[in-house]
Amino acid sequence: FYILDEPTTGLHFEDVRQLIRVLDRLVDHGNTVLVIEHNLDLVKVADHVIDMGPEGGEGGGRVVAQGTPEEIVMMGRGHTARYLEEELKRAR
Repeated sequence: FYILDEPTTGLHFEDVRQLIRVLDRLVDHGNTVLVIEHNLDLVKVADHVIDMGPEGGEGGGRVVAQGTPEEIVMMGRGHTARYLEEELKRAR
């Protein structure tokens, strides 16, 4: 079981792509990987997303939506859904 907190912070775009490949390999080998992340390049390829919010600090801390990235977008709740929708459109 791996827990990573904001692993893309400070990484170049190509390094983020490499990190995604490494995380995919960990999962392919039967590992569970929990990532706390704001970088939508990583969020959009997640198997399951739990969106906390709706804001930060005292305005947050509640589950706004959960599911696949596509399900988060379809629910349309919170800031993440709006920005994730744009990212998924660009990825197609």
